Amino acid sequence: MEPLLADAVAALAALAAAALSLITIVAHITATKMPNLHRHEEEKFFVNAEGKKESVPSIHDPATKELSVVVPSYNEEDRLPLMMDEALDYLEKRQKQDPTFTYEVIVVDDGSKDQTTKVAMKYCKKYGSDKVRVLTLVKNRGKGGAVRMGVFSSRGKKILMADADGATKFADIEKVEEGLRNLQPWPDQMAIACGSRAHLEQDSVAQRSYFRTLLMYGFHFLVWFLCVKKIRDTQCGFKLLTREAALRTFSALHIERWAFDVELLYIAQCLKIPVAEVAVNWTEIDGSKLVPFWSWLQMGRDLLFIRLRYLTGAWRLETSKSN
Repeated sequence: MEPLLADAVAALAALAAAALSLITIVAHITATKMPNLHRHEEEKFFVNAEGKKESVPSIHDPATKELSVVVPSYNEEDRLPLMMDEALDYLEKRQKQDPTFTYEVIVVDDGSKDQTTKVAMKYCKKYGSDKVRVLTLVKNRGKGGAVRMGVFSSRGKKILMADADGATKFADIEKVEEGLRNLQPWPDQMAIACGSRAHLEQDSVAQRSYFRTLLMYGFHFLVWFLCVKKIRDTQCGFKLLTREAALRTFSALHIERWAFDVELLYIAQCLKIPVAEVAVNWTEIDGSKLVPFWSWLQMGRDLLFIRLRYLTGAWRLETSKSN
């Protein structure tokens, strides 16, 4: 019996090794060597409050604002107004208290099929296109691709990623700003502060099904095991980056869909960019585009491919100069 068991274990081990080798080869062969930094001709312009086209600025240009807020939006006509009202109310009050504080909000319509651009343009007309800009992408790139287009069109010294659903209380920007300051001195002016929901994990477990809880813990384990060691919540959409950190990380980013946050933080980890994790207030908002099982499956695949592609040299950390 024991020899049979040993043979079975050896066969399973050989099968697992063969499967891993095959996955590694597939990951390497299917990898695109350079990040997709191409911008369609229509995406090189935005429409201002007067309805005229203007060229988008470049992240390679010197900063002219204190803060850029990038809001990736896909079919968000219903949820976007609440988030924009809260964010702009906060930003306007802060500017009145401190006239040296300047900001812009960039809504990136990621190829929506609804009236997202039209809804966002109402804010552009109300506040002016120096404060609110709408970038409409020709086709859906994915959340990571949309954020990158916004980042590359930003003018801020610091760049905040914020989800269109308004799940994170916008005033918590002060918490991530403090987290960023606490990382000083910043090497090469690069630093990142991540909003985190890790402190809310036990409450969320109580409200979720066993299956979704299992998926969540499985995903967290894969993130820790394969990619990012020190950040407990990589997926919170509330992240503040210095301009230099945003340029360096987003120029090297390959993943454009849900797992882009993980690659972003993996790149930061490899480049030794300091990263802070800061607890923020967060509320689950109905209307999520994440399909629990299939989205988690896709993200799990992406995590494995991130690790294997960097490990095999299919992806290298070289900042592209293209915009």
